Amino acid sequence: MNRDLTSYRKSYEKNFLIEDNLPDSPYVLFSNWFKEVESAGGVEEPNAMTLTTNGIDGFPKARIVLLKQFDENGFVFYTNYESEKGKAIEKDNKVCVSFFWPNLERQVIIKGEVQKLTKQESLSYFLSRPRGSQLGALASSQSEVVSSREVLEQKLASLESEYKNKEIPMPDSWGGYCVIPIEFEFWQGRANRLHDRIRFSNKENWIIERLCP
Repeated sequence: MNRDLTSYRKSYEKNFLIEDNLPDSPYVLFSNWFKEVESAGGVEEPNAMTLTTNGIDGFPKARIVLLKQFDENGFVFYTNYESEKGKAIEKDNKVCVSFFWPNLERQVIIKGEVQKLTKQESLSYFLSRPRGSQLGALASSQSEVVSSREVLEQKLASLESEYKNKEIPMPDSWGGYCVIPIEFEFWQGRANRLHDRIRFSNKENWIIERLCP
């Protein structure tokens, strides 16, 4: 099968990113962009981010996870610690996360190192989740081979019965991670493929540089 996609064309002309308008902190710029993306609409989950890890098999792997909190301490998401990504992070905690917001023709790429949240921090979020999500975390041995969909559904039904009218315990293997950034790159689409790329590096004293598109 051969698909020729060379006719796909788009001119990026919605905004610009110049040094005169930049805050000193990349966290402030990220927060401003996130609010603008939310307000503009057209992106169902603006908190969806691509997480790339160095896999235990030697290959990098990217997948979408949901950002649940961010501030100047970092970017928080939750998962199963024994999943493929959890095992990869345990071996090498250097990761990259990226956001693509086509409604405003923007990307943000963040390099960082991952730390686990405390059990209490993870529990606080776990208890805020819908019961179905709590039970799903118990039912799924994430990334492990399963013989059929029915096996998962039966496990979920069994847990629904077991914990009916009871508090659902947080699995020991489930919890949060915080990505602590060491570098940000903000990408704003521009006409003629001369996109704006601004990099913040050196966390102790942020250095701001423009990169060629």
